[in-house]
Parts: sequence; structure tokens; C-alpha cells
Amino acid sequence: MADSQPSSDSVILAWGSGEDGQLGMGDWVDKEWVCSVKALEGRDVTAVVAGSRNSLAICDDGRLFTWGWNQRGTLGHPPDTKTESVPSLVKALDDVNIVQAAIGGWHCLAVDDQGRAYAWGGNEYGQCGEEPEKKEDGSKALRRDITIPQRCAPKLSVRQVAAGGTHSVVLTEDGHVWTWGQPWPPGDIKQIYMPVRVQGLERVRLIAVGAFHNLSLLEDGMLWAWGNNEYGQLGTGDTQPRSQPIPVQGLSGLALVDIAAGGWHSIAITNSGEVFAWGRGEHGRLGFGDDKSSKMVPQKVQLLSGEDIVQMSCGGTHSVALTRDGRMFSFGRGDHGRLGYGRKVTTGHPTEVTINLPPPKSSSTTTSTSTNERWFVKFVACGGRHTLAIANWINEQQEQTISG
Repeated sequence: MADSQPSSDSVILAWGSGEDGQLGMGDWVDKEWVCSVKALEGRDVTAVVAGSRNSLAICDDGRLFTWGWNQRGTLGHPPDTKTESVPSLVKALDDVNIVQAAIGGWHCLAVDDQGRAYAWGGNEYGQCGEEPEKKEDGSKALRRDITIPQRCAPKLSVRQVAAGGTHSVVLTEDGHVWTWGQPWPPGDIKQIYMPVRVQGLERVRLIAVGAFHNLSLLEDGMLWAWGNNEYGQLGTGDTQPRSQPIPVQGLSGLALVDIAAGGWHSIAITNSGEVFAWGRGEHGRLGFGDDKSSKMVPQKVQLLSGEDIVQMSCGGTHSVALTRDGRMFSFGRGDHGRLGYGRKVTTGHPTEVTINLPPPKSSSTTTSTSTNERWFVKFVACGGRHTLAIANWINEQQEQTISG
């Protein structure tokens, strides 16, 4: 089903579950086809993040917009409403330039262009990095919810933030990794209120965090992992959890350029566009063609061979791959339309996601889509049961420039 004509040549795409307003469409309806988020057209969005039940977008001017589930203050303003289906500005961060953000189980993190980190949302496990408040009887207790974004990790100069189910991880400018909150499933270990440096990691280039597992890609190309491991998501060849980082097996000699972590699965991408996946395989989220096989060490996703993948995102039970020429392939659990295929199908076979949007009003093509013009996706983000993407309308000459 085609969407109405976009007013801008840059759009935010959304599909999947809409029950909490996380698609930003102004309603609470699931979308089985790719649709555009009208409220964000013309805002020059540079990044999007899809959480378990909410979403956010960062604009070129550093402004942050959020929408979706708000019962724990995850939208960054007082939870006067349980859900919000239209993107709204996070006013508490309007005086800083946000450059990157993350959504965890029910908390959010962001970092500005000065390396200052912020946190808000659920905080009962210390995931927002706030010290416990002292009560009248002398005891200390955490605030359950932090509804207005506030500084966290104030002593750190942060480059990247990542959020897990109930914990937070940041990468600092000096290449170190720090963490706080509840890094294991609640009840397994005592939570950490203030940032603690992860030992054994130097010169880290990129981090990715799942529900309770963590990945760090070093400058030398080595990939390290730690945390929960019941489905082999650490890639260590077993299912034993690790409290300290350990090298991921089977990737030596590969030039890794990107990593991604879903709820219980992990992905790595090489500079030649090859994809390696491991961890929980239920619903086909690893892309190996079946719907259940978990992998305890990374294995090449042969079904994506030749597609030249440049970025991937992992959701709770599905994954989306982005090619160099701006196409998307999705696979995994299909209910609520989260795969964007127009039907609620679950599949382990990566299948291209069709973008049935008409040309923008600014395009020279006004009546039908020219073979020389099309929507080009440049970033994807998977949430619990929905997916977001950023796409630009390009012509053949622009495509040749992008492809290099």
C-alpha cells in the first residue's frame, strides 16, 4: 500500500508494531508496509533509534525528538500521557547539541558534541547513573523514574553511549569503556550506581549492547564480549557468562567495520560487506534460513553474500541489513509487520524490503517513479517490534557518487 507523497527528499521510514505510538504516525496502529513519519519531514534527521516500545530522532541542529511509550518517563518529559504517537521535542536538552543516543529496556542515554552524557527514564537498577538519595532514617534509595534528562557520568568525556535492558555502557574519548546499572538479569548480581571502568579494554573504537551482553570493537580489529551468554551471544563457543571481556572466536584476520547487538544475538560486518552472526537463532533472526538454530561462534550469513552490507541493526527478535546501494533486507520474527513485507511472516531468509513511497514533491518525477530516481536508505534501526530508517531521494548521478 503506497503512502502519500512526501514533502521532503529526506524521510524517516517506520513500520511494525504501533501499539505504543512508537511509529510516530499519530495513531496506535501496526504498519506492515514501509511508511513515512510525516511529523519529521523537513527536519533534517541525522540519526534514529528504535527501542523496545519507543523511538527517538536526532536532528542536524542537535535537537532530540522522542515518541512512543512514556509510563517511565522514557520520552524525556513528565509522563502526563502513557503513550505519545507524534514526535515531540525534548525541551530539557534544547540548549545542547545531541549527536548520539541510545534506548535501553526503559531508560535512555544521549551524548552532546562536548562529550557530556545524559540519562532519563527507569532508574530502579541505577541505570541512569544517579547516586541513591539519602532518606530521613539515614538509609539510601534510588529514584524509580527520572523523567527529565540529567547529566550522568560527569567526570567522563564520552564518545558513544549504549543501553542494555537495565544497564548502561559508554565509550570515552580515550578509548576506554565504562558501565553502570544492572549488567545481569535482575537478581543475579548487585547493581552498580556509578560508572565503573571495564578492565582489559584499550583503544576501543565502537561498542554495542544487547539486553544483557556487550560487544567492543577495538582499533586493531579485535572484537571482545562479556555479559550473559545463555544462547552463545558472546561468540565464545559455549554458554558460560563472562564478567570480564573475552575475545570473540572465529573472526581473526577479518577487517571488521561495524557491530550490532540485539536482545540475545550479535552481528559483525567486514570491510568487504560480509556478515557474521551468532547467538539466539529462534524466529530466524540470524539469517541462516531456518527459524531456530542458535550459534555459539560467529558464522557467515551466506544468504547475504554478494549484497555488500554496510550496516545492520538487531532488534529483539528480528534483524535488518543495509546494502551499500541503499536497499534493505529483513529477517526474523514477522508478527506485527516488523519485517516490512506487507504480511506477518516469520522467516530466516533475508528478503528485500520494498519502499512503496511516491517521489517527493520536490522531485522532477511527478507522475511516476523514473528508473533513474529512487529512495536510498542510509541508516536502519531495529526496536523490539518495530523498525525505523532514514532515506533520501536520489538520482542516478548521485547514486554513482555514493557508490564511489
